[in-house]
Amino acid sequence: MRKKIVAGNWKMNTSLQEGVDLAKGVSLLLKKLSGNEVVVAISPPYTHLYEINKVINPNILLTAQNCSYEEKGAYTGEVSPQMLKSANCKAIIIGHSERRKYFYETNSNLTKKINLCLSNDLIPIYCCGEELKERKKNNHFNIIEKQINEALFHLSNEEFKKIVIAYEPVWAIGTGVTASPEQAQEMHAFIRNVLGKQYGTDAANSTSILYGGSCKADNATSLFAKPDVDGGLIGGAALKAKDFVEIVNSF
Repeated sequence: MRKKIVAGNWKMNTSLQEGVDLAKGVSLLLKKLSGNEVVVAISPPYTHLYEINKVINPNILLTAQNCSYEEKGAYTGEVSPQMLKSANCKAIIIGHSERRKYFYETNSNLTKKINLCLSNDLIPIYCCGEELKERKKNNHFNIIEKQINEALFHLSNEEFKKIVIAYEPVWAIGTGVTASPEQAQEMHAFIRNVLGKQYGTDAANSTSILYGGSCKADNATSLFAKPDVDGGLIGGAALKAKDFVEIVNSF
């Protein structure tokens, strides 16, 4: 049975103390939940990881927002998966649309990042998504299939089992516009079908596919009710402990 996952991506927000306080708040509220089998992840800025690791509930998956595609060396400003693992990170977000858009990340570079994550026993949360112009041209399915094919389909069946996928329609990130539950389900089912053709139905049905794109406490329940939506990659709503934990409790 595939895992239900809610991951909070803090992006470039919070001072160190604000981040520690937020992590403490999330941990405290999560302790009050009973019988909830959702995997909870938080993804603070790099500068916060070491301190936040000291205060979070041990069941929370500490996650990085990005990593280098190089293992080590003269790459000023970069942070490797090995470094992140040493800070007790368990997962890394790979290929977020903002990384693609603002930092020109390519599918080939993302492949290298995924390989390094896996070699360091870190879970890649691989993001894919289309822009509004691509959806208006009815090209969104082709875009998603290409992103998945080029970044993931070199993996063996055993390696692929460790992948989590996040579908994030670019037109719904930070805009206040959310894909309808029906739109989300349609794309998640399409992704699962694409995965099934490459790795088989059992592997596809075991893969967690998250929705990312203005998912909030007031729409999470309707999104998560769809059969192929296994949770969310949460942006702005992850910056308030109460809102984030309410989303966790939306299943």
